[in-house]
Amino acid sequence: MMRRAFLAALPALVPLAAHAAGVQVVIDRHMFAPMAITVPAGTRVTWLNKDDTVHTVASSDGGKVFSSPPLDTGDSFAFTFTRPGVYRYYCTVHPYMLGSITVR
Repeated sequence: MMRRAFLAALPALVPLAAHAAGVQVVIDRHMFAPMAITVPAGTRVTWLNKDDTVHTVASSDGGKVFSSPPLDTGDSFAFTFTRPGVYRYYCTVHPYMLGSITVR
Protein backbone atom coordinates (compact mmCIF):
# COMPACT_ATOMS: atom_id res chain seq x y z
CA MET A 1 0.00 0.00 0.00
CA MET A 2 2.77 2.45 0.89
CA ARG A 3 4.59 1.54 -2.31
CA ARG A 4 1.52 2.52 -4.36
CA ALA A 5 1.25 5.84 -2.57
CA PHE A 6 4.94 6.51 -3.24
CA LEU A 7 4.65 5.59 -6.92
CA ALA A 8 1.49 7.68 -7.30
CA ALA A 9 3.35 10.71 -5.93
CA LEU A 10 6.44 10.16 -8.07
CA PRO A 11 5.19 11.92 -11.26
CA ALA A 12 4.49 15.04 -9.18
CA LEU A 13 8.07 15.04 -7.91
CA VAL A 14 9.70 14.99 -11.33
CA PRO A 15 8.69 18.53 -12.39
CA LEU A 16 9.83 19.87 -9.01
CA ALA A 17 13.26 18.37 -9.56
CA ALA A 18 13.46 20.04 -12.97
CA HIS A 19 12.64 23.40 -11.40
CA ALA A 20 15.25 22.89 -8.70
CA ALA A 21 17.92 22.15 -11.28
CA GLY A 22 17.18 25.43 -13.05
CA VAL A 23 18.38 26.66 -16.39
CA GLN A 24 21.70 28.23 -17.29
CA VAL A 25 22.36 31.01 -19.79
CA VAL A 26 26.00 31.45 -20.76
CA ILE A 27 27.46 34.87 -21.52
CA ASP A 28 30.24 34.48 -24.08
CA ARG A 29 31.51 36.37 -27.14
CA HIS A 30 29.24 39.31 -26.22
CA MET A 31 26.13 37.12 -26.52
CA PHE A 32 23.63 35.37 -24.29
CA ALA A 33 23.33 31.68 -25.18
CA PRO A 34 20.65 30.68 -25.62
CA MET A 35 19.19 34.09 -26.48
CA ALA A 36 15.58 33.00 -25.88
CA ILE A 37 14.26 30.34 -23.54
CA THR A 38 10.87 29.16 -22.30
CA VAL A 39 10.55 27.89 -18.74
CA PRO A 40 7.77 26.97 -16.33
CA ALA A 41 6.98 29.37 -13.49
CA GLY A 42 9.19 28.73 -10.48
CA THR A 43 12.34 28.12 -12.54
CA ARG A 44 15.64 29.57 -11.38
CA VAL A 45 17.68 30.96 -14.28
CA THR A 46 21.41 31.44 -13.77
CA TRP A 47 23.58 33.56 -16.06
CA LEU A 48 27.27 32.59 -16.11
CA ASN A 49 29.84 34.96 -17.58
CA LYS A 50 32.41 33.00 -19.59
CA ASP A 51 33.49 36.07 -21.54
CA ASP A 52 36.76 37.89 -20.94
CA THR A 53 34.98 41.18 -20.18
CA VAL A 54 32.51 42.43 -17.58
CA HIS A 55 28.78 42.11 -18.36
CA THR A 56 25.49 42.64 -16.55
CA VAL A 57 22.00 41.18 -16.84
CA ALA A 58 19.09 43.59 -16.42
CA SER A 59 15.42 43.39 -17.30
CA SER A 60 14.46 45.74 -20.12
CA ASP A 61 12.16 47.70 -17.81
CA GLY A 62 15.19 49.53 -16.45
CA GLY A 63 16.15 46.66 -14.17
CA LYS A 64 12.99 46.85 -12.06
CA VAL A 65 12.29 43.10 -12.22
CA PHE A 66 15.91 41.91 -11.97
CA SER A 67 19.36 43.43 -12.26
CA SER A 68 22.76 41.91 -11.65
CA PRO A 69 25.89 43.58 -10.37
CA PRO A 70 28.80 43.68 -12.84
CA LEU A 71 29.78 40.08 -13.59
CA ASP A 72 33.45 39.42 -14.19
CA THR A 73 34.72 36.24 -15.88
CA GLY A 74 33.42 33.24 -13.92
CA ASP A 75 30.82 35.23 -11.98
CA SER A 76 27.15 34.29 -12.06
CA PHE A 77 23.76 35.82 -11.26
CA ALA A 78 20.50 33.96 -10.63
CA PHE A 79 16.84 34.93 -10.57
CA THR A 80 13.76 32.78 -9.97
CA PHE A 81 10.84 33.54 -12.30
CA THR A 82 7.59 33.08 -10.41
CA ARG A 83 5.09 34.86 -12.68
CA PRO A 84 4.15 33.96 -16.25
CA GLY A 85 5.08 36.48 -18.92
CA VAL A 86 7.80 37.49 -21.35
CA TYR A 87 10.89 38.99 -19.75
CA ARG A 88 13.30 40.75 -22.07
CA TYR A 89 16.76 41.60 -20.79
CA TYR A 90 20.07 43.09 -21.89
CA CYS A 91 23.60 43.89 -20.77
CA THR A 92 23.79 47.47 -19.47
CA VAL A 93 27.48 47.64 -20.46
CA HIS A 94 26.79 46.39 -24.00
CA PRO A 95 23.13 47.27 -24.81
CA TYR A 96 23.20 45.36 -28.10
CA MET A 97 23.36 42.11 -26.10
CA LEU A 98 19.72 41.00 -25.83
CA GLY A 99 17.84 38.00 -24.50
CA SER A 100 14.35 36.94 -23.50
CA ILE A 101 12.71 34.48 -21.16
CA THR A 102 9.13 33.30 -21.60
CA VAL A 103 7.64 32.00 -18.38
CA ARG A 104 4.55 29.78 -18.60
